[in-house]
Amino acid sequence: YYTPDYQVKETDILAAFRMTPQAGVPPEEAGAAVAAESSTGTWTTVWTDGLTSLDKYKGRCYDLEPVPNEENQYIAYVAYPLDLFEEGSVTNLFTSIVGNVFGFKALRALRLEDLRIPPAYVKTFQGPPHGIQVERDKLNKYGRSLLGCTIKPKLGLSAKNYGRAVYECLRGGLDFTKDDENVNSQPFMRWRDRFLFVAEACYKAQAETGEIKGHYLNATAGTCDEMLKRAACAKDLGVPIVMHDYLTGGFTANTSLSHYCRDNGLLLHIHRAMHAVIDR
Repeated sequence: YYTPDYQVKETDILAAFRMTPQAGVPPEEAGAAVAAESSTGTWTTVWTDGLTSLDKYKGRCYDLEPVPNEENQYIAYVAYPLDLFEEGSVTNLFTSIVGNVFGFKALRALRLEDLRIPPAYVKTFQGPPHGIQVERDKLNKYGRSLLGCTIKPKLGLSAKNYGRAVYECLRGGLDFTKDDENVNSQPFMRWRDRFLFVAEACYKAQAETGEIKGHYLNATAGTCDEMLKRAACAKDLGVPIVMHDYLTGGFTANTSLSHYCRDNGLLLHIHRAMHAVIDR
């Protein structure tokens, strides 16, 4: 799995791992272990290895660089063949690249520093359902920045008072308001009540200002079915935008919601809650 003479292909997915091998483990062995465990390898030799072409499918550590001014730290560059990954699945991609390999005993520490995804794989994803131009079209706002705010306090308001705050903001000149990341369906404000009062606030502000107004309704839920039910309710109410907590909600849930929004003409706003746990 350590192949320094490997020539990277245009279709390879490339990862750069910062690793600290255990004492006595050569960096070449540690880099090979990272490539193996995140692709076709396992902790021992198995007879089923002979039933396929591992040279075609295995990940390869093709370069190692010591980290300047750090003792026993290296950047391991690993190339993965495209066929290792299901098309259009962030879940499958990350299951391999940031999965069990991070618990590997040959390593004292491991961090994914960079990931390069080739166009051949990017094109298997639909991407965001809409862009900024479609948002401007739906809100009928051009030639200037869009102005919005998040309703505060984020938790504790009743649905009626929450809707009142939305109305005051939109009536006062904002283009849109939004739920915060942890506004889901708590006992003091169930999601359906919030959706109804917010829709009423949007329509009232529109009638009084003559402008199109919007609110980002958070459709994040404990299950995909419930999430899609909330998105469908927002669509039925005529609210143009829904929101999802991308990381805490999960990659599969987010892709499902993205497809639903694309098919049903809804804008989708993504909240980054939990990102700092990963990238700090």
